[in-house]
Amino acid sequence: MSTLGYSTGAIALGDFSHALTLLSAYNFNAVELSALRIGEMEPLIDALPTLSLTQYSYISFHAPSSFTEQEEPLLIRLLQRLPQNWPIVLHPDAIHDVSSWRSLAPRLAIENMDKRKGMGRSAAELVRFFDLLPGARMCLDLGHARQVDSSMVGAYQLLRAFGDRIVQLHVSEVDTSNQHDIISRAAELAFSQVRRFIPHDAAIILESRVAESQIQSEADKVHNILSDPTEERSVSHARLRLSN
Repeated sequence: MSTLGYSTGAIALGDFSHALTLLSAYNFNAVELSALRIGEMEPLIDALPTLSLTQYSYISFHAPSSFTEQEEPLLIRLLQRLPQNWPIVLHPDAIHDVSSWRSLAPRLAIENMDKRKGMGRSAAELVRFFDLLPGARMCLDLGHARQVDSSMVGAYQLLRAFGDRIVQLHVSEVDTSNQHDIISRAAELAFSQVRRFIPHDAAIILESRVAESQIQSEADKVHNILSDPTEERSVSHARLRLSN
């Protein structure tokens, strides 16, 4: 996988500036700017002109995971201020008025949900969103898919149904409390079962909640899990830059 990086929310929840400062010490070429709460939207979007993002060839934006029907029009207007080429990750269960999202549809990456949600968890449940927003793409969350179906059959079905829409992956362990965590050996083995079905051009975004000392090792782990076995297992593109 040649495009790999972190969500700012995984590095420093709610503090995009600190997260970007930490990530700037590495040569990751992808990043997801995360605004999981509606109150985080305007500060992050207003700060965009001041952020140093030149090292990233792939940038996505994670929209809030919940918002009211009254907040939805303002949220859409704020998202329209983002650069046109940035995928916008959107939780399908958060949507109130699907029709209001049609102008953004080609920029959306609909994400499959975790076990606690009542919709959007499986290929069968996601079909209607792509029928209503036919231009939308997809963010495949491997941790969510494994939590919903530990056999990874559900993940395979998502890949088979929507593989041509997948623009990025979220990768992490998702525990029984629906929290993103460091990837376990069991999750490594599960994710490796479907790696050959993952589009080669999909960006890999880590959502593992890591300490600063774990940033590199978790990235190495994910690269090794999802890389083709015949490829070089190095992640030199994400090595810590030498200060001297």
